[in-house]
Amino acid sequence: MVDSLEKLKARAVSSSPMTGDNKERLGLNYEVNRKIGSLTGLPQILEQIIRMTQLTLDAAAASILLFRNSDQELYFEAASGPVGKALRQVKLNTQYGIAGQVARTGKPLIVNDVARSKNFHKMIDDTTGFNTKSLVCVPLSVNRKILGVIEVLNKRDGSVFEEQDLKSVVSVANTAAMAIENTRLHQTILEAYKSTLATLAATIDAKGPYTRGHSQRVMEYALMAGAVLAFSPEDTETLEYAGLLHDIGKIAIDTTILKKPGPLTPREWEMVQEHPAIGAELMMEIPFLEKASELVLSHHEKFDGKGYPNGVKGEDIPMGARIIAVANAFDAMTNDRTYRSAVSIEDAVKELHDNSGTQFCPIAVKAVISGLRLSTGRK
Repeated sequence: MVDSLEKLKARAVSSSPMTGDNKERLGLNYEVNRKIGSLTGLPQILEQIIRMTQLTLDAAAASILLFRNSDQELYFEAASGPVGKALRQVKLNTQYGIAGQVARTGKPLIVNDVARSKNFHKMIDDTTGFNTKSLVCVPLSVNRKILGVIEVLNKRDGSVFEEQDLKSVVSVANTAAMAIENTRLHQTILEAYKSTLATLAATIDAKGPYTRGHSQRVMEYALMAGAVLAFSPEDTETLEYAGLLHDIGKIAIDTTILKKPGPLTPREWEMVQEHPAIGAELMMEIPFLEKASELVLSHHEKFDGKGYPNGVKGEDIPMGARIIAVANAFDAMTNDRTYRSAVSIEDAVKELHDNSGTQFCPIAVKAVISGLRLSTGRK
């Protein structure tokens, strides 16, 4: 049976019209798909696409130009080669140049002597000092909608671009266009989610007379600290959601308790202490908030283990939760509450330092304070 399978495979390979050019295109397309499949940010996706395309075609430079708010202007969103950085944010009117022609017509082009092309626009070369000799330009199109173009410039060995080069770039352009469209769609949905979450957080804050804007501020302080600690993009996003929704569990607590001007009874205090677990349970039901739910669950834990709801301590508390604990306390201290007036920023910072190592994680305290100083320019 094994021999039969091997014979079938050999027959399929021998009968397949797989030329070297086809293999190169498939190889490039496979690498593009593999690389960008692990990326979520559009800039990183575009950088990978042009880098791999440039290397495969052994070209001096490559770039991707996309439309933004108008179909009349293309922007260099990613560019490699000696003048790549200089091209960022440069825009081209689609009425001029080979890129403009391809974007208007939707037809790919090889131009092996740009000096003889009436459509070649020297403005970019004059601005950057790069000498374009030949190029391949292909539209980025999905569902008959042109998103922009991809360009590959100058073979390093001085040879001309050939038909197989064009086919390779067309193949990559098809994959790139889908990736760009999907990433933009994902970003649009994500922004809608964030807007909904911000509205929900504001609704929770409005349950108390002195907490308006609290969740937004806690999120901002937490993100500053995350930047100080060089959080990864994924961890930063988790911190953002958790900071914004850290009090979501209060939706299940009676408003009269949250607004009570005097001390809480033991039973009322028990009810308030349930909000981290309630919030985490609510968030666990939403897949993209699952990681953030872990931070929400632990944002009232103390570094010495005397917090709630589970009494965990030290490094057993997720770093994001330790940061939110500090950010939460700082915002509570620097804004009026039913039971006391706001304190100064200096006094609040002193309080954080005084409780570092007991209530708060020392690393989180330093990160939050450093983030605040960087944002305000204070020393």
